[in-house]
Amino acid sequence: MLRHLLRTVNLFDTAKSVLFLCFLAACHRQTGGADQARGLVYYETYDPRSLDPALSTDVPTGEMVTLLFDGLTRFDPDGGLLPGLSDRWTTDRKGQRYVFHLRPGVSFHDGRPLVAGDVERSLVRVLNPATHGGRVWPLLPIAGAGDFADGRARDVRGIEVIGDTAIAFTLTEPLAIFPKFLAMPVASVVPSSVTPDFGQRPVGTGPWRFVAWEHDDYLRFARNPNYWGGAPLSESLTVRIIPEALTRAAEFLSGRISVVEVPFGETKKWEQEHPDWLKRKPALRPIYVPLNNRRGPLRDARVRQAINHAVNVPEILRTVWNGRGALAAGSIPPTLGGSDRARRRYSYDTTEARRLLRAAGYPNGFSLQLWRSGTNVEMGRVAQAIQSQLAVLGIQVEIVSRDASSMREAVRKGDTDMAITDWWADYPDADNFLYPLFHSASVGPGGNYAFYSDRVTDSLIMVARRTVDQSAREALYARIDQRVFDAAPWLYLWFAVDLWAEHPSVDGWDISVIFNGQRWTKVRVTAGR
Repeated sequence: MLRHLLRTVNLFDTAKSVLFLCFLAACHRQTGGADQARGLVYYETYDPRSLDPALSTDVPTGEMVTLLFDGLTRFDPDGGLLPGLSDRWTTDRKGQRYVFHLRPGVSFHDGRPLVAGDVERSLVRVLNPATHGGRVWPLLPIAGAGDFADGRARDVRGIEVIGDTAIAFTLTEPLAIFPKFLAMPVASVVPSSVTPDFGQRPVGTGPWRFVAWEHDDYLRFARNPNYWGGAPLSESLTVRIIPEALTRAAEFLSGRISVVEVPFGETKKWEQEHPDWLKRKPALRPIYVPLNNRRGPLRDARVRQAINHAVNVPEILRTVWNGRGALAAGSIPPTLGGSDRARRRYSYDTTEARRLLRAAGYPNGFSLQLWRSGTNVEMGRVAQAIQSQLAVLGIQVEIVSRDASSMREAVRKGDTDMAITDWWADYPDADNFLYPLFHSASVGPGGNYAFYSDRVTDSLIMVARRTVDQSAREALYARIDQRVFDAAPWLYLWFAVDLWAEHPSVDGWDISVIFNGQRWTKVRVTAGR
């Protein structure tokens, strides 16, 4: 193991590295609760793709990038937008030109000072066609970014460096939420010159410095004592790769990891045996069934409304989903601006469902397919419950079980009547639950799996995106969400509620509603707690 470590350690200086390797070896000789005394221990379910922000396409990579790097802006655990490498920014009245001012005194882990040119080169590097496999969409609103990414331009005309301390962005069209896009991992700032193995030996400005990466086993980080936001409270952070949920739970109970998501099937057990360890937080993640608005009887809104009335969602949430959800009356999570918490959801009312089916010309029901991922047991049980309850109205549902990749491809092509799925937020704003899910430009691969298309909805979404005033924008969000909800393009189920356990020796950790909102800077191990 140590032989491999020596190839992956980022050598800050030889003496410190030798001491740290001795420390790591000592950690591996310890068992049980002793690991907690050595520092914080988190986990991922699979190995990150890379530690290079330009290749951030998956959650483990995004979470690790968030530890090592900074963007101009950042998110807190509750999804709030905070200043990052930029301590302030301004925009014009239209929301089309932004100027970000860099905070003074920031340096990379190797001591190089941060300048505005680093920001420009970092973003251009992401967009460069030679950089393969990244998710460039957060940067595409910048004027000229799309042409450069497609190889049709030699530079990105919408990026302007203003000396060493500021950078301006001109967008193709107004976009009020653009600062949130710059908090995405792919927009993190890297040094102007990077080594060929940068994804394995990263250097950033973030709160944690890279130490080691034993692939498919663990990553280790040391705190950055010179971090502009204040050094992390813990000396070290280890991130283990633990694919199995029950293994993670056992490691947590043995004191070998600091926090753990409670295994779904053990919810009641943990609530009874360890209630003081548990933390709950509503997630930015709707669980829903897109009803393909272009297929058969589902073209009729009355049929879609009938399906919503025919399914006893509260009962399924309680008995199948272990109560780990908040009933949905729209697509916008209740913790985000634009959500109407007073809106009445579709009630369980089979009489109303039958009336709507008769009015639509289907008094005896019809047949549909409901697709599900064969690897997700809980989703499969929900699908069975829906199948049983729709049968009461004469709607015969065939459950089609496929692997996740095949199901996703079929849904995106529009080859499914219904499919039980979820949507994970990329950025904490109601726009992320409207534009990709319901704008006609997003049908299929873009996220609009219901193939919902409405010109008024499209227009309102674009107006909201251009509205700089937050309260006015959130009022538009609520109006859009109501219009879509009335059309019932989904079978609305619930928003997931995350349930985690925090080790009794750990203090300061919080569940993050967005994958890159937890940076572990205020978390520490407290002896004797």
